[in-house]
Amino acid sequence: MANPRGFLEVRERVTQPKRPVPIRLMDFREVTERQNDGTLKAQAGRCMDCGIAFCHSGCPLGNLIPEWNALVHQGRMAEASERLHATNNFPEFTGRLCPAPCESSCVLGINQPAVTIKQIEVEIADTLLASGDLEPVLAMRHTDKRIAVVGSGPAGLAAAQQLTRAGHTVAVYERDEKIGGLLRYGIPDFKMEKEVLERRLAQMEAEGTRFRTGVSVGTDITWDALHRRYDAVILATGATVPRDMPIPGRELDGVHFAMDYLVDSNRVVAGERDGLRIDAAGKHVVILGGGDTGADCLGTALRQGAASVTTLAIGAQPPLERPANQPWPMVPRLFEVQSAHEEGGERTYLAATVNFTGERGSVMGVTVAETEFIDGQRLPKPGTERVIPADLVFLALGFTGPEEAGLKEQANTEFDDRGSVARDGYYMTNTPGVFVAGDAGRGQSLIVWAIAEGRSCAAAVDKYLMGETRLPAPVAPTDQAISML
Repeated sequence: MANPRGFLEVRERVTQPKRPVPIRLMDFREVTERQNDGTLKAQAGRCMDCGIAFCHSGCPLGNLIPEWNALVHQGRMAEASERLHATNNFPEFTGRLCPAPCESSCVLGINQPAVTIKQIEVEIADTLLASGDLEPVLAMRHTDKRIAVVGSGPAGLAAAQQLTRAGHTVAVYERDEKIGGLLRYGIPDFKMEKEVLERRLAQMEAEGTRFRTGVSVGTDITWDALHRRYDAVILATGATVPRDMPIPGRELDGVHFAMDYLVDSNRVVAGERDGLRIDAAGKHVVILGGGDTGADCLGTALRQGAASVTTLAIGAQPPLERPANQPWPMVPRLFEVQSAHEEGGERTYLAATVNFTGERGSVMGVTVAETEFIDGQRLPKPGTERVIPADLVFLALGFTGPEEAGLKEQANTEFDDRGSVARDGYYMTNTPGVFVAGDAGRGQSLIVWAIAEGRSCAAAVDKYLMGETRLPAPVAPTDQAISML
């Protein structure tokens, strides 16, 4: 414990500063800025180094949070980075994108604001990246085993890095022209600039991981052929099938899945495309869904110059304080204000969408009614209908599961009743040698769960191929997912 009186002397929780709203709406650069060393050390010193550190169990990766908090407070950033990377392959990703369930489990959070764990994590990672000391971790020995990882999101990249470091030959297959999956094309740059991703990919390439881009498994190469070519295959394709809303007017032009909009914007921001295919400039935008994806659409539409943006959520507004039925150390469902919500737009709760209205084939409005609860169902209340003007509508309603892409026909892969790829207690599917990790197997979840599953799946694959493994396995596939829908 670096500062035994830290939590008594520093009671205020201070997170990283943000650029002013009028300035940051002019570009897609990251909203947050680096925190100064003095504030960072003081915040790290609030950690109590609890005898039973509940933050460990709150984090699916089992991050050694009190240890690197103490090292940051002492200014020993290189050692803090070592402790952080002992459990997390990509802290620069989780420090930006994870909703920090560890902070909900922080013991200090019982009667004070929780320690700024997520902020300290990203500062450790960014200090390492800025120093240029992100060196490749080379395998001590090499095996003759070859492994294919399908999908280059956080689960796939974590599994690939672990198995490469164990000495295997690993190839990551990605259907897009660049590696990263939704880290690259689904996350706006104002949350994570892609230079952060590029630096980690450069490390992985230097370690020996091979990247195969522009290859759609199931089309360009069959699953059967891939399985025959490699000793093991890991499915890490994510849960990318969006949840639809089949109501009257769904066929109108201007009604899009949220991810189609975000991918289009990210490609233009990256310079991969000259013009936007879905442009919110000067338009009235309605977003259905109040989660992270909806907030990403909000921030993107505001930067494109939307005339107005309204976010609709069918449920009630969450409380500001932890409710009695979600006691510490549970992850409470609270009213969340993300950076995009600070920038503008209107948020409406208890709004049930009835239909989309339009003229000449294009959407013109969204008919909504108050939500009423009948027999456990959320239904529109008759007589409360109103129309919200809309030139663009984005469906940010979550995802139902992975794309089959020939899995059933070519590889005879079984799916469970939730629409995810079925697997046993060791991440293996019904086909020997074929494993599944991340959202493809557990359903839509958090980035921290994806990385944890990628690491654990890598350990299972290593043991399958070699008979034993020294790779860590932080979570089992039966662990309950944290839903952020």
